[in-house]
Order: sequence, then C-alpha cells, then structure tokens
Amino acid sequence: MGLFGTQTKNEKSAPVMMEEPPQETFQEPPRLPKPRVGTVIAKEITISGALRGDGIVQVEGVIEGQVEMTGSIIVTTTGIVKGPIVADVVRVAGRVEGNVTAKNHLRLEKHGNLVGDVTTGSLVVEDGGCLNGRCEMIKPPEDENSAPDQPDDLQFGSNYKVDDEPAI
Repeated sequence: MGLFGTQTKNEKSAPVMMEEPPQETFQEPPRLPKPRVGTVIAKEITISGALRGDGIVQVEGVIEGQVEMTGSIIVTTTGIVKGPIVADVVRVAGRVEGNVTAKNHLRLEKHGNLVGDVTTGSLVVEDGGCLNGRCEMIKPPEDENSAPDQPDDLQFGSNYKVDDEPAI
C-alpha cells in the first residue's frame, strides 16, 4: 500500500461484486371507496317541487318544496332547502327553512342554520349551529332483531336488590 492509503501498481484490489438491483414488485393500487352520495343537487341548480326517494341526497343548490327520503339528506354549506324535510338521517351545514323530521338522527353542523320545528330521535348541534324552533325528541326506530342489552347484575332499576350490610 502506498502513501496516504493509495494503492501502488503492484497491489491488486479485490474484484468488486455488483449486486443485482432489487426487482420491482407491482402492487395493485388501492381501490377507491364507493361513493356514499347517490344524488347531488349541484350548486347552480334550483329544484321547485317535491323530492321523494330512497338513498342519499346531497344538496349543494336550492330545493323549494317538500323533501321525503328513505335514507339521508345532506345540506352542504352552499345548500338551501325551503320546505319540510322527512328523512331517516339529516345533516345540515347550510340553511333549512321548514320543519324537519329525522327519524334516526339530526346533525346541525357548525355553519348550519335551521328555522323550523324539529322532531328527531337523536340531535347534535355543533358549536356555531343555529336552531330557531321547537324540538321534540322521539324514540328512534329499533331493529326487529336487536334487543336492548340488560346485564344480569344491574344494580339500579327494577331488579335492584338490597343486601344486608355488616354493621361497622
């Protein structure tokens, strides 16, 4: 070996083994989730009249009339509904002028404004949401196959048992 670690002409270096580059394995790209919204009332659209159907409707435009859905209706921040709404689930981030009956759940989001009476099984009003009207809570519909869970050792209620406590 020469000065400063360099090789002299007489020294031979060991052959360098080249590694094969890793083979690329192609993975299938992830599948996109199925769209959750069945119908979109676009921002520039105004519908006058009754809207009835099954599924999920997202309102970005204006509906002037009654809305009856088996499913959900979502009123986005640009959406306006002028008329009563009857649906299983209602989410309001825009403006609704009319009574709302949400059989399962009503969510009034941060910028949502609802002027009318509400009948629902479950109500959430986020901070900033505005509800101007009366609210009536109803029992949400139950599935026929589901029964409420009642533990055997329930300590409060109809099966409460008084145990004799030892005196101290």
